[in-house]
Amino acid sequence: MRHAGLGEGNSGNYGCANNGYSSCEEENERFTASLRNKVTAIKSLSIEIGQEAKHLNKLLAEMDSKFDSTTGFLGETMGKLKILSRGSQTKLLCYMMLFSLFVFFVTYWIIKLK
Repeated sequence: MRHAGLGEGNSGNYGCANNGYSSCEEENERFTASLRNKVTAIKSLSIEIGQEAKHLNKLLAEMDSKFDSTTGFLGETMGKLKILSRGSQTKLLCYMMLFSLFVFFVTYWIIKLK
């Protein structure tokens, strides 16, 4: 019985002649060893990627907590600056009024003396 796609003398050896069976077996062993080496390399690479991802997730969590604390600190500082700016504007306005009154009285006094 002949199978479609198989030539004469290739009874089930998938392209290897009967006398070349051992060479096909050796080639299969080489391919298997090569595939095993590649799978081992991919496995070690994926383990390293997983370890790096865990390390980066830890760093991101630390950065997140630091940003939260910085945001709180910055919010407190901005609140204090708002209070300070309100107070300093009032003080500045008072100083300007006092200076204006001083200049007015000095000018009035100079004019009155002449």
